[in-house]
Amino acid sequence: MPLTWEESRRPVGAVTLNLRSAGRGPTVLLLHGFPDNGSMWGPVAERLVARGLRVLAPDLRGFGESDAPPERRAYALPHLVADVIGLLDRESGEGPMPVIGHDWGAVLAWCLALWHPERVSAGVAVSVGHPREYAVAGLEQKRKGLYTLLWQFPGLAEASLRRDGHAGLRGWLRQHPQPAACLADMARPGRLTAGLNWYRANLVQVLAGRWPMCQVPMLGVWSSGDDFLAEDQMRRSARRMTARWEYVRIDGAGHWLPLERPEELARLALEWFGRVG
Repeated sequence: MPLTWEESRRPVGAVTLNLRSAGRGPTVLLLHGFPDNGSMWGPVAERLVARGLRVLAPDLRGFGESDAPPERRAYALPHLVADVIGLLDRESGEGPMPVIGHDWGAVLAWCLALWHPERVSAGVAVSVGHPREYAVAGLEQKRKGLYTLLWQFPGLAEASLRRDGHAGLRGWLRQHPQPAACLADMARPGRLTAGLNWYRANLVQVLAGRWPMCQVPMLGVWSSGDDFLAEDQMRRSARRMTARWEYVRIDGAGHWLPLERPEELARLALEWFGRVG
């Protein structure tokens, strides 16, 4: 039976976030990336709820039905992490909880684990490894991540992605299982710039910032057909761990594992949380 989300608006600091929730029981936080929103977790959440868990899947700042401030600085990682902490303070009386993140949501999951380890019992990072390993990854990652440099130029990047009926964005979404929904979201006023501001506000922080060792158990999951992330930045995240680390490679899938392989991802997460919980 398809999952039925409960949706609500939640003021958190200077913004209001759209929150999806479902299920009853211990809570798992689900964090999406660009250019998605919380609904992309539906196939994974359905399987977690069936196992007696409650899931929280917010539309992160700038995406979905959440607020999208116009300023680039509003999307710096400390603000994004504060959004999530504020949301947890409002929505859960529990102690540390498990977190699953994909793409930029995986970066947020790492930031929560690194900066607020008391809030995370265990994490699953999908596609993106420890930020320091992303920064020092080899030539394959530099090649795959070249687009993040091109997206640093306000106006020029937007024009390039929108040209010829969003042909540039369509090309970037070539692996996405639901490109039409993403294109509709990004076509709304201000939303493409909001999404690109995640890259503009954080590239220097990710590449040149001082990142601590991780004290929270983490499972890294990477897919062999990912056009944007290389394997070394995930596999070598083991070097940045003081807590337990495991790595799983999924062959034959692209970047959007939560949509392409939801059953496998949910199973891996449940088994991981069971082993370290």
